[in-house]
Amino acid sequence: SSHEYKLNFKKSKEACLIYIQDALLQKQWKRAAEFLTCYVESLEKDYSREHIGPSEMIWRIGTEILWHHSQSNMKEFNCFMEQMKTLGVKRYLKVCLEHVFHLLCNGQIDEAYQNLSLAESWRFGEQTAIQDKEMKLIQAYRGLLDYYSWSKQKNILLEHGEDGFSDLAVEQEMHSYFRKAAVNLKEIIKIPGVWDIFVKCYVDLLEFYGDHNEARQVLNEYAYNSKFPANPNAHVYLYQFLKRQGESKKSLISALKILHDIVPSHELMIDFNTMLQKSKKRKKRRLGLEVIFAALDYAGWKENAKAWSCLARQVKQIVISEKHLDWIKQEWNSRKDWWPAFHFSRYLAKRNWQENKNLSYEKALVAGILLGKDCKYFKYVSHQGCKAQLKRFRMLKKFVNRHNPVYLRISG
Repeated sequence: SSHEYKLNFKKSKEACLIYIQDALLQKQWKRAAEFLTCYVESLEKDYSREHIGPSEMIWRIGTEILWHHSQSNMKEFNCFMEQMKTLGVKRYLKVCLEHVFHLLCNGQIDEAYQNLSLAESWRFGEQTAIQDKEMKLIQAYRGLLDYYSWSKQKNILLEHGEDGFSDLAVEQEMHSYFRKAAVNLKEIIKIPGVWDIFVKCYVDLLEFYGDHNEARQVLNEYAYNSKFPANPNAHVYLYQFLKRQGESKKSLISALKILHDIVPSHELMIDFNTMLQKSKKRKKRRLGLEVIFAALDYAGWKENAKAWSCLARQVKQIVISEKHLDWIKQEWNSRKDWWPAFHFSRYLAKRNWQENKNLSYEKALVAGILLGKDCKYFKYVSHQGCKAQLKRFRMLKKFVNRHNPVYLRISG
């Protein structure tokens, strides 16, 4: 019967998709391509209306297969993408964007720019208004490529420019790219979202032409506008800009404080800690200790000698002065149950000693203060250092032994 035929057809089509999915997951690109061919042929007899249309399914699966298939090439990929553009106007701009990304990944910058220009001139009734966001992305990426061309001309001017007409021609071409890039980049970063690369390029343009006020305004808006999603990079870019402009320590600390709240493990926390330690204000020095302790909570910092040096320096200063031992105690109370195994095991002591003696020295000092002279890490490293007749390790051992009562006060 007609109903039974449609039911069987639907089952076979779904089975074909499952086989394709299985082949994709196992990275069997040739097998996936064969099943996709069967799926495309079966669609000629399919008159159902699904939420995700067949053309989108073919586009997404076909793109993945062609990108990974050992026998595919850019000519075939370009041909496939051009066919996909004609299958559905609702996805036209999305397909164009994906096509551009693949061209850029293959170094075909001129072809990518040409595709963006064609996509920008695309019009199709009401669909043009519906796909407004995609159109803005098209324009933004064209602005990014204009920035790339501007950057190339700038380098030519700075490195090989000579007085005369050739120099003037390069400069005029550079300004032309600047105007086109600036217009499109400025538009996209007005929309709430994560636009890191676009913001960086736009700020670079503004800084080159000395428009520092506009650059500052853009970065402040990107970092502090509540309509934009929380983005650590926004605060990094603002900090780097302020640093280039020679801004006050107060401004730099303010920018990094927010970054610390969002990502306490960010690499700039060493810069943050260093600035805070140098401050005359007790509150900021206290924050500096909190910052470096928080950073070392993360596995990526376990063997960061600079971070351990920052912590060792501040802990040593506090122990010698015997002021603010409560700072150390407060930080240690929440870590004393897991830091010993995480940072100060005998196994780590041996490995750190073999790989980086500076690291093992800084860690041993911290371990000795926090866990006392009987700490496994401290005992192993100080013994190896004294055995190797290294003066700094003998001094380390004396320092920890002399201040062992501090450990008792910290441990409570």
